[in-house]
Amino acid sequence: MDNTDRIADLAAPAAAEAGLVIDGVDVVAAGKRSRVLITVDLPDTEIGSASLDAIADASRAIGAALDDADVMPGEYTLEVSTPGTSRPLTERRHFLRARTRLAEIDLVSGDVARGRVVDVTDDSVLLESDAGEITVPLANVATGRVQLEMKRLADEEA
Repeated sequence: MDNTDRIADLAAPAAAEAGLVIDGVDVVAAGKRSRVLITVDLPDTEIGSASLDAIADASRAIGAALDDADVMPGEYTLEVSTPGTSRPLTERRHFLRARTRLAEIDLVSGDVARGRVVDVTDDSVLLESDAGEITVPLANVATGRVQLEMKRLADEEA
């Protein structure tokens, strides 16, 4: 087991206590110190964004778990963050977390699909576009991106 897997295993219970899951671990040597970046997110079943309080709680608990296990030799800087809107959508779980958001999906054919992610099945993403519903098989997705909106769907319904 490499260090990133060990860190992820140690961090997962601490993140879960804050209602979050581990999305990724990256360890980068920076001179005498190392930088440990742990990306957390809401579980796939949730819609919305992780609160700053949940991220802070996870950060404190993850830091304590890593210190107790003495997993990092020497000094390190721990950063706990969410994936943010710039994360590429490449996996089913990414599209699950993007439900209700506008997305642009580059297809392996070179075409582009745009619309609001309304559902994700085992093998496809359902978008609601101006032209109607579009079903995009996950096997046809090269990459996708969440489109930033100044006015969200919930605001329109209010």
